[in-house]
Amino acid sequence: MPSIRPLRLALLSLSVALPAFAASPAVWGEGLMVKVRPESAARSATEVRLTAARNEFVSFQVALHGGDSGLQGVRARLPSLEGPTKLQGPDVTLYREALVTTKKASVAGEPVGRWPDGLVPDTDEVAGEQRTAFPFDVPAGEARAVWVDVHVPKDAPPGDYTGTVTVEAAGGFQRQVTARLTVVDATLPSTSSLPSAFLLWPPHVCRAHTGREDCTPQELQPLLARYQRMALEHRFTLSSLFPRKPWPPAWSDFDATWGPYLDGTAPTRLPGARMTSLEYVGPLDAQNLRDFTAHMKAKGWLDRAYVQLGDEPPYGTSFEQVHATAELVRQAAPGLRTLLTTNSHEMGNHDLEGLVDSVVPLVNHLDGTEGTFRGDQRDTYTDFLKRPGTALWMYQSCMSHGCAYGTNAPENKPGAGWPSYMLDRSSAKARAMEWVTFLEGATGELYYQSVGMLSTAWTDQYRFNGNGDGTLFYPGTPAAIGGTTDVPVASLRLKLIRQGMQDYEWLKAVSDAGDPGFARKVARELIPAASRVPDDGAAFDAARLRLIQRHQELTAGAEPAPDAGTPPDAGSPTDPTDAGTPPEDVAEGPPAETPTVRPGEDAEAGAPTGGCTTGGGGSAAVAGSLLFAAWALAGARRERARKKVCQRPG
Repeated sequence: MPSIRPLRLALLSLSVALPAFAASPAVWGEGLMVKVRPESAARSATEVRLTAARNEFVSFQVALHGGDSGLQGVRARLPSLEGPTKLQGPDVTLYREALVTTKKASVAGEPVGRWPDGLVPDTDEVAGEQRTAFPFDVPAGEARAVWVDVHVPKDAPPGDYTGTVTVEAAGGFQRQVTARLTVVDATLPSTSSLPSAFLLWPPHVCRAHTGREDCTPQELQPLLARYQRMALEHRFTLSSLFPRKPWPPAWSDFDATWGPYLDGTAPTRLPGARMTSLEYVGPLDAQNLRDFTAHMKAKGWLDRAYVQLGDEPPYGTSFEQVHATAELVRQAAPGLRTLLTTNSHEMGNHDLEGLVDSVVPLVNHLDGTEGTFRGDQRDTYTDFLKRPGTALWMYQSCMSHGCAYGTNAPENKPGAGWPSYMLDRSSAKARAMEWVTFLEGATGELYYQSVGMLSTAWTDQYRFNGNGDGTLFYPGTPAAIGGTTDVPVASLRLKLIRQGMQDYEWLKAVSDAGDPGFARKVARELIPAASRVPDDGAAFDAARLRLIQRHQELTAGAEPAPDAGTPPDAGSPTDPTDAGTPPEDVAEGPPAETPTVRPGEDAEAGAPTGGCTTGGGGSAAVAGSLLFAAWALAGARRERARKKVCQRPG
């Protein structure tokens, strides 16, 4: 028998002589729930599928991998989505995702390095100017992404819409990703049904955009108004962005600047969007409180105005100061709402129930894991809420990731943890807060700061032990993004907060249409407890689709079908930057007692203290949504509803 050794040697020589396989650059469609980091692997989905109501935003991504050669001079365009009408112009916006490099993780165990967050627009949504999103390069062996926003106008007919994102690069490189959008017969309100008060300290904006500390109101107010417009287009309100000096302001100037945002006449893409809160930021003395309240009442804005009694007593403010301020407000401005960041236990222990109108506990204290706050604490607010005019709001702080490094580790294990607005946490964490708010029966959301590190946002946002804590915007100076007009630039997290706000609208819509139990069931199956927010973007998208389907059944006359429970498992990836492998072709006191620093401001820096798919879930999320659609809508009686809600089979 002849030896096979020579044959083996020949084969070995042949294998050595063969050139290594060269990885080509790749472009693919991705949902909004995946953070495309430079380390992300290439995928192959050529479509994304989206579902939306009228007056709703949907988002998706077009991701690129440089392969072995890299890509130079990348540009992307999406002229329109066409269907029963054409969606184009300001309703379609493309952004380049800028990277922020973290040096220390917000939560131990999260990757340190480059994270996508700042969204440099192609044509910005505020001034309408061309910016420097394109062209850009994709290094060899790395990934980058383009973010796409689509706003469905209020008058857009329901139906199917299709658009093509074309990506081009040097050397004749061209790829396309198809976006298929189903618009259902429903309309989301322009003004969020969930009031919010996201705080903004104006000197931070002055410093970031001018390099100075002494902006005049004439310089600052137009810029602040642009920040308010962007906030309203992301369905939340910047409640404290008014310049503090001079005070009182010239009310005619105040009304001219802020009246359109309070009355719903500002030129936002959400027509009629109004601010849902307005903080008194003047001196805490009787005359100024009285004059402010009288003006708010005369203009019809008093129902949204409030004054903070303090910040997290006894840490930010003493309980004695809280009592003094509350009694002053009750005497001088009895119609002005009072707000305090505290919890039911402290409120009872310090006799504050009759002095506080809006109580705002931490999410960690409303559905907690430790001591007095272990388990759902909603019932401890029942008696307080019986008094007319009271409200329960909620907020998150550095306690979501750990105000001291490494704390809260038991909750922040892989696949779980608190809602969080940190840029190096999963997309699901940033989308979850409004779901938890709904589950707890809270009716508003507070966030302590939105521009805390605006001046260094492009390079460093590490604050209160978290990357992005209190910084949700980027300064869109001409030096940073081109153009001639200074504008705010959205973070990727703003888009996820907006998605959470829109999810809340669907939860409320199903409840208002007659099935609050279903809405609560869907939300609780998604988030078993506030400390157990999953990282699975597909689960969020599937839950949203269930809400849309149920709403269509309740409002379109289709015979309701019993909920069949949890949809088939589409995969639950634990890596917050990776939602799984896609299918091959589809991604789916009196003045003397008044402190010199207002509650919620830092004495040293003047900074507030404190601690079917919508383009979501990535490729696996979209695939999961398609799985869900096929599963949830099975049966002849549901066929009519299916045609109204979900995308067509792939």
